[in-house]
Amino acid sequence: MQTVAAAVTMVRDDAFFLKAWLRHYGRLFGRENCYIINHGRGPEVAELAQGCNVIGIPGDPHPNFDMKRWRLLNGQVNGLRSYYRHVIVGDVDELVVLDPAEGNLLDFLAQQPMRRVLTPVGLEVIHRPELEALGAEDSILGPRRHLRLAPHYSKPCVVSLGTKIARGGHFTQASKLFTPEGLYLFHLKYCDFPQYVAAMDRRNRVTEEVGVGVKQAAIGRHWFGEARGEDRALFEAFAEVPIEEGFDFSRVRRRMHRSWKPRGETGYWQFDRPDVQKQYLLPERFFGLF
Repeated sequence: MQTVAAAVTMVRDDAFFLKAWLRHYGRLFGRENCYIINHGRGPEVAELAQGCNVIGIPGDPHPNFDMKRWRLLNGQVNGLRSYYRHVIVGDVDELVVLDPAEGNLLDFLAQQPMRRVLTPVGLEVIHRPELEALGAEDSILGPRRHLRLAPHYSKPCVVSLGTKIARGGHFTQASKLFTPEGLYLFHLKYCDFPQYVAAMDRRNRVTEEVGVGVKQAAIGRHWFGEARGEDRALFEAFAEVPIEEGFDFSRVRRRMHRSWKPRGETGYWQFDRPDVQKQYLLPERFFGLF
């Protein structure tokens, strides 16, 4: 049984994203090294996650949902570090990916020094409905090959150091930044238009059940209907994002390091996360990873 890496997430009803998460980490690490917190004890989540370590918790709506969620995830990560060299933690629609040109993610992590937090470059997998068919149920990369640069999703999510992760997973209290070449975080929120609509409908229902506004809740603003906008217009706008030649993010990593600094007096560290409008074509060597 391997003890190099484990993956941890929390999920509620998001079967489409959970299937991709399981295809990716289950295949790489083995399901016995995947830890899934089943928020609300959904039977579909339990069924899909057979062979994984599933922890069922109550799903009652709460205005401090994100604070409670990351308190639990921090505890899981710090506990599992006693048994694994590295623990990957994040939302179910976020997958840490190693460029296949650099090898296998598990082998890569086995060679990484410990007592670090690794920060992949964030890229959003986007669906271009005018170019790509609807539906990506069995495989996402390949049917989807357009990526948008997403500094907000360059998250410090590969942990082998005792540290605290901030709500949302965007910052940690680790004072050194490590951004290995070829390591990415693929955010899947926009990877399929029908799945996006369905997921946003579910999130809007959750915030309606909570019964408070954005300012009164510790829940991401994007979960609220008032911040949603028009779904189809959002996806149509992807066509306007300029396409960059190649697939080289060395300048992005250098900018992250140049802007690295304490996040005020919070104890957390950060780099600048500019709103950069750039789109890339995914090289074929990534196709079929999940």
